[in-house]
Amino acid sequence: MRRIGNTTTTAFGRGWRGLAGVAVVFGLAATLTLSAGAAERRIPESENEVRLSFAPLVRKAAPAVVNIYTRRVRRSRQAVPLFDDPFFRRFFGEGFGLDQPRERVQNSLGSGVIVRADGLVVTNNHVIEGADEIKVILNDRRQFEASVVVTDERTDLAVLKALDVDAELPSMQLEDSDELEVGDLVLAIGNPFGVGQTVTSGIVSALARTQLGVSDLSFFIQTDAAINPGNSGGALVSMDGNLVGINTAIFSKSGGSHGIGFATPSNMVHSILVGLTDDGRLIRPWFGAWGQRVSPEIASSLAMERPTGVLINEVYPDGPAARADLRVGDVVLAVSGHEVDDPTALRFRIATLPVGETASLRIWRQAHEATLSLSLAPPPEDPPRDVTEIGGRNPFSGATVANMSPALAEELGLDRFGAGVTVLDIRAGSAAARLRLQAGDVIVSVNGEEPGIVDELDAALARPAERWRIAIERDGRVRRLVVEL
Repeated sequence: MRRIGNTTTTAFGRGWRGLAGVAVVFGLAATLTLSAGAAERRIPESENEVRLSFAPLVRKAAPAVVNIYTRRVRRSRQAVPLFDDPFFRRFFGEGFGLDQPRERVQNSLGSGVIVRADGLVVTNNHVIEGADEIKVILNDRRQFEASVVVTDERTDLAVLKALDVDAELPSMQLEDSDELEVGDLVLAIGNPFGVGQTVTSGIVSALARTQLGVSDLSFFIQTDAAINPGNSGGALVSMDGNLVGINTAIFSKSGGSHGIGFATPSNMVHSILVGLTDDGRLIRPWFGAWGQRVSPEIASSLAMERPTGVLINEVYPDGPAARADLRVGDVVLAVSGHEVDDPTALRFRIATLPVGETASLRIWRQAHEATLSLSLAPPPEDPPRDVTEIGGRNPFSGATVANMSPALAEELGLDRFGAGVTVLDIRAGSAAARLRLQAGDVIVSVNGEEPGIVDELDAALARPAERWRIAIERDGRVRRLVVEL
């Protein structure tokens, strides 16, 4: 289960509004009679006024919520302490002194939601990440092996397919999560601590939570429904019995529920389902611009009434934003009628729109509002990524690199548009690992040469050298190093 600074999982949905809804929480419906602007309470006069229940909603929604069991086989090798000395490592290799690999089986559990009757299941990516075997179990005890259709680390969502399904399975309809309001009643359904399917109720505590660090496209529904380990991937259910969110994380200092849980909105789930290609790839629309949150100082300098929106700092040439006439210095206030308060909210709003359609941008330009038309297109892969693992006697040996492109930047959740060679992965124990390179690093220069593509990096590394002068860009800052081999 995912936790934020100690977080776990959440779920909720939509609710009855008004004071009558408040009464339901306590199992008692108080009939209100308004007189002279004041509300008068009275004792319930019938059984129907007392016996209000979520049971019909649970009967409708619960069959589509499943338990997900995963099995992981981990292989480890234990080092003999005597041979852990760098002297031995240098002359006999990184594997010297290690015993035979040992296998260790890890079992874990989570929850999921069937969103299509043929067995398509949505859950959290962290529930099934690294799993060798996945099993889906319905609340009527039917069991199915499952395969992974697509995983998306940027949203912490995954789509599974139950195998050998010979009849329609109960499924849950997705509801527009933008219709939720703070105070709506919701149900959370999942399998906390593996005790079995459990239903909890609560309200929507807040919307559009973005500064949580759970995923790149964080934009969460906050709820006070009880969420605990094992609820991850479960359903946040509205009072219509439809899916409005996937339980993803809780804020907790102990690992248990403290009434602060977060769910990924159903609109993001919908965008992943419609963005799936036949070959299992996920295609998202690309904005082609990035910027920063508008501070009070920036708002004052731009003659804005209040600090809101995203100030555009860079626009990719001939990208969707550029073709829409978005310019550096513009402030994006809303996307298709939905206000955006920071870059994360802007990325979420763009990501939930379908490729091929047109969105409207409300912007602030030169002390006036304007509206632009944005045609949504997938990011181009130009140049082709040319994924390569570096070998040989050089500081980058063991690093897997690729050519940067808008498509790769989108996959990695990067805002940058510049060309260059980017590190994708580092092999443990390699020279690149000892150099402490990280995925996402951009190789700026090698011995005075500035490689723009992988082929140019290969050529620079092919020239023998005892001393390497390299420059690496990370998080917008350039680090310069001198390495002797």
